[in-house]
Amino acid sequence: VLTDSTAGLRFWLKIAKAWHTTLWKAEAKGGMVNTTESTHRIHRYRRVLMAKNELDITTLTPEQRDARLALDVERLLRFGRKHKLIKDLDVLVARNTLLDLLALAAPSEAKPPKEDPATPAALLDEMVELAAQKELFDGAVNQYRINFETRLMGALMPRESEVCKKFKKLYQKQGAKAATDWFYQLCVDTNYIRTAQIAKNIQWNTATPYGELEITINLTKPEKDPKTIALERLQPKSGYPACMLCKENIGYAGRINFPARQTHRIVPITLAGEQFYLQYSPYAYFHEHCIMLHEQHKPMEMNKQTLAEIFDFVAQFPHYTCGSNADLPIVGGSILSHSHFQGGRYVFPMQKADIAVPMADIRYPGVKAGILNWPVSAVRLVGRSSQQMQIVANNILTAWRTYTDESVGILAETDGTPHNTVTPILHYDETDGFILDLALRNNRTSAEFPDGIFHPHKEYHNIKKENIGLIEVMGLAILPARLKDQGAQIAEILAGQRPNTSREPGDTLAVHADWIDELIAKYGTHMKPEAANKAVKAEIGTVFSHVLENAGVFKQDAQGQAAFVRFMQSVGFKKV
Repeated sequence: VLTDSTAGLRFWLKIAKAWHTTLWKAEAKGGMVNTTESTHRIHRYRRVLMAKNELDITTLTPEQRDARLALDVERLLRFGRKHKLIKDLDVLVARNTLLDLLALAAPSEAKPPKEDPATPAALLDEMVELAAQKELFDGAVNQYRINFETRLMGALMPRESEVCKKFKKLYQKQGAKAATDWFYQLCVDTNYIRTAQIAKNIQWNTATPYGELEITINLTKPEKDPKTIALERLQPKSGYPACMLCKENIGYAGRINFPARQTHRIVPITLAGEQFYLQYSPYAYFHEHCIMLHEQHKPMEMNKQTLAEIFDFVAQFPHYTCGSNADLPIVGGSILSHSHFQGGRYVFPMQKADIAVPMADIRYPGVKAGILNWPVSAVRLVGRSSQQMQIVANNILTAWRTYTDESVGILAETDGTPHNTVTPILHYDETDGFILDLALRNNRTSAEFPDGIFHPHKEYHNIKKENIGLIEVMGLAILPARLKDQGAQIAEILAGQRPNTSREPGDTLAVHADWIDELIAKYGTHMKPEAANKAVKAEIGTVFSHVLENAGVFKQDAQGQAAFVRFMQSVGFKKV
């Protein structure tokens, strides 16, 4: 009876939305639900959101569809005005741009509903779906959907010069934090930072001898479907933009193998006399995940100038951590071709680690130092003088570049190819001043370890086989999406809810076969489902800690730690 009235329909939709939201979030937090089941529930949730406006967009006639799209344009414009993306006169231009993109002849005469969403994500989802039904692009290709959505939101974006002017004004009048707060919120409001997708990631902490490590199963970036892969093969090669970090990405339309960037904005900053730009990561791995990219498309470097640039950034933005990937393959990041740093307003597990072996260089009394209790071999420096800190850090870097200790497998070079470098991470503390962690890296390979001697070893490739870059060095694991379903299935084996088929040819769990045998030997197959799920998570975290130990050049045994002390002594440090 209630559904015969509008009020009744709204009542039931409110209950349905709350139920789906609670269930979805609970299972996502639990960590490991079936992909198909999860996808269906996401789709049901989206349908409820659309039904909240008393309309099922899947059954519209062409005339109804265009009317709905025209109304959605007004809803998006209302969002833009409320979040100060556009002003009153800008509305006319933005409306006409959106009407053109959506092939609409005239704006809606209906008044948009009163609503206050935190982001435009749900509204954009609806507009993209309606545009796909209208065949404005191939809706079966997910990348086209993402690119079209970005084009829509791009109609509401302030110009690059306006963003830079506002950022500079805020920095000068209210300080660095006010400037980054505004810039970050702009990127959220425009859906450039995809908070809805980021929320899908599965996260938990695992206790280890080094403190708690943070584990993330990355579900943010959509997996490529076969049609997208086929279209990418047909895509002509393009050298523009040169990479995804170049400043030329601002406003770029995108293509099947390159994301649209109409909502992308950057602000200029000068670091140690060099021109850089500050931007945020659209698929952030941590809070306010930012990137500082060099004006020129030039390779990553690690030298005295690099250290000076990092210190200058933290001096200008003391509420942010700043770090750099190493400059060599295997131990470097995914983009070695463009000089850049990463940072954000976040406290990483590494920053919570204690010094295991206090040391000092009497030449620099203002700098405290020590070997960190951390799986990736790292030196910590603490001091208030930026200049002294940079001198000591450069001394360590210079010494490490040419350091060899064959007793622990460290060779500075082979056949003229250098192997030693560092991963620096800097933050500022009100009490102690600058705190710099220098992770010592070596990218040598061997017949036994062709992927890298100080790289995830083969027995852990079922969990993590990619390079250990800056973010992982700091104790934040970024693990592949496949582990969501695979982890759920392994938990079901431990709970006796499914047989162990990992030894069968072609089984999806074959990559985990040896690991599953170890887990069964440890836990059995009669666990409660919730306990099994927790156990699998804890074991994944333990594997990550071992992966970080693999990346450590000085191992955690007595021989390795003694060798670490010898290196520090060669630089001029002594135990205290």
